[in-house]
Amino acid sequence: MRDFLPANLRLLCSHYRSVAEVCRKLRINRGQFNKYLCGSNIPTAFNLKRICDFFGVEEFEIGLPTDQFVSLIGGKTRLVTPSREVSAPERIIQHLRQQSSSHLKAYTGYYYEYYHAMTEPGSIICALVHVYEEDQQFVYERNERLQIAGVEEEYEQYRYVGVAYYLQDRMFLIDYESLTSNEISQTILIPSFKSCITRLNGLKMGVSAADHRTPACSRVVWEYLGQEVNRIDAFRKVRLYSKDDPVIDDDLRGRLAQTRVVDGLFVIS
Repeated sequence: MRDFLPANLRLLCSHYRSVAEVCRKLRINRGQFNKYLCGSNIPTAFNLKRICDFFGVEEFEIGLPTDQFVSLIGGKTRLVTPSREVSAPERIIQHLRQQSSSHLKAYTGYYYEYYHAMTEPGSIICALVHVYEEDQQFVYERNERLQIAGVEEEYEQYRYVGVAYYLQDRMFLIDYESLTSNEISQTILIPSFKSCITRLNGLKMGVSAADHRTPACSRVVWEYLGQEVNRIDAFRKVRLYSKDDPVIDDDLRGRLAQTRVVDGLFVIS
């Protein structure tokens, strides 16, 4: 690539008013970009992808012999139209996606999620979570339901959708409530380094769904169910439980016990 990248890059830049314009749109330092143009330096994998995405070429194409590259891009009319400038949020998400480890693939599947209810202090919520891969990204769906007081077998439904990242041996999951879009929550889990995933410990942060919208923080436990489940059967367990309910076994109770309430805010002891 070092042999042909500089000439090919200069050719691509010729479709713009100046190299300065290209650097400004790419948000790459002009001095660093000049090193790419003269061949004294090769872009990192991250910068190379940014450059290729910007010009509308593939990474393997930009390293082809220049005569082949000229023939190749001759029919690519997209080069004569400046690419859309990537927004700051897009760059941030793209960066996190590239930094996230593929280890996350081992954690796809269904889970029961247990944590202290932010709306009903003293109670524990059991939610159903599905982590899966889509378009080379790891996303998830989390479903909750809360009993309506005084009405038997009637529930309020909550559905959260989000994205997951694996960074430095921690799983970071960020989601929003998809029905109302009025809250964002974050979960941080410690991965299991055993051959068989059973329960994962972590921390959950969000706000209460009640009118006062109290910020809250709770211990959280994810219980692995498998790659495939009967969703109807699994969903029957999704609800609010009291701390002494037999469904909350001693192991779960112990994992969640280090959360206390201070002035309406859940705090980790």
